[in-house]
Amino acid sequence: MIIATAPPERANPKQRSMKAAKRSDLLFEYSSFINCVVFDDDLPVVETIRYQRGPLHDHSIFPIGYPNGYPNNLFGLLYHGGVPRKKQRSKGTGSIYQNSRGQWVAAIEAGWTEHGRRRRITLKAPSEAAVRARLVETQRRIAAEGTSAQARGNITVKRWADRWLEQRHRVVRPGTYVSDRSGINRWIVPTIGHLRLDSLVPADIRRVVLAQENAGLALATMQRTHVVLGKILSDAVAEGYQVPQRAREVSSPGAGYSSRQALSASAAAKILDVASSRPDASRWVAALIEGLRPAEALGLTWEMVDLKAETMTLAWQLRALPYVESRQPDSGFRVPRGFESRRLHGSYHLVRPKTRAGSRVIPLVPWLVESLSTWAARAPDSPCGLVWPRDDGTPRSAEMDRQEWYQIVEEAGVSITLPNGSTRRPLLYEARHTAATLLLANGIDETTIKAVLGHSSVLSTKSYLHTDKRRTREALVVSAEMVGLGR
Repeated sequence: MIIATAPPERANPKQRSMKAAKRSDLLFEYSSFINCVVFDDDLPVVETIRYQRGPLHDHSIFPIGYPNGYPNNLFGLLYHGGVPRKKQRSKGTGSIYQNSRGQWVAAIEAGWTEHGRRRRITLKAPSEAAVRARLVETQRRIAAEGTSAQARGNITVKRWADRWLEQRHRVVRPGTYVSDRSGINRWIVPTIGHLRLDSLVPADIRRVVLAQENAGLALATMQRTHVVLGKILSDAVAEGYQVPQRAREVSSPGAGYSSRQALSASAAAKILDVASSRPDASRWVAALIEGLRPAEALGLTWEMVDLKAETMTLAWQLRALPYVESRQPDSGFRVPRGFESRRLHGSYHLVRPKTRAGSRVIPLVPWLVESLSTWAARAPDSPCGLVWPRDDGTPRSAEMDRQEWYQIVEEAGVSITLPNGSTRRPLLYEARHTAATLLLANGIDETTIKAVLGHSSVLSTKSYLHTDKRRTREALVVSAEMVGLGR
């Protein structure tokens, strides 16, 4: 038998409870949550109904006892229908439910859209455990990378790499851009370019290294490509794309050593003996004695050489800048913002060194002063004023410069012995290492050597310093004599 009903949002709670219980001596202080009181065999029973816009639902019936026996937690019992209440989830942690199709769905708020609306991520799975795992993974990613990682739809590695290169040339030197582009177009895109960024796994990253290894590439090249790929993926995350962290944390292909060595003084003397018979002998003295970089030597102009003061100023380097459109000179050149350059011929430009330390004034040894004076009178006429141009006066390419060097070292019969016992031709850049080692052998301090080579840090200089065997032997003999092992 129903005594009375009243919606909870109307009237005073105490007044409603008095009306509902006027046939008894019961007084329900908490009846604001009671919609009707029913007496069944003189036992008062509370029926709680929640009101919504649609039909009434969620009926719960339970006995509350007699008036002098109300428990202290009657409020909680009445409001929750006598059923123990589940702990309410924290805000922003997402919700899990099952839809009408039987799928388990997880939903979580992920910031705001560019139009100011809430962004809601919805995840689906066939089981509650699976969708809960996806929800936890999404929460972890949002905590680590922010909500922007969920804001964009994911794209393939190739599509993102193309966008990345478009921005890359604006912030790095042209040589770095060309190297990055080569690694992407030759190895990264052909190997994993078809994969989506959010589906990458560590095995995919290792596939790029394996492809290069099977092709017989040097470890240094594999390391460089790995660094470029890591930069691509980290920038994708910063841009708002999803890239699994485990794919971004794949270790480097390995730690190798540089095979570059310095020539001994006797080997350098053989090379200079052959070079002295050439008209451009000063070019190779500048490399072996003055330690000029190849690009510095090829970009040296007569206006930077002061034969009276016996100095030369190294403030420019010769570089071939990439075109905006490959093999289309009219498309312009790809250069970063604020990049300083002077066009000479074709794609060849004079560009500034990477660091301020690269711009320097170094003295000329007397032999080089005489050699340059002789060369100035017979050098090809260069419209650009280059000291060592081609026969037609245009800039000498790096490839041509290397071939000239290889002819000289082969004629001199000089070779480099590697740790594994094999031999090879000395590299042109090893002439610069030789210059640094000769200075060290003569007792010159590292700070002075750094200034001569144009390094911004002594740490860079140390990689050019190779201990002379004669000095090593003398040092060991001194140690032996100190302990009584002298002859």
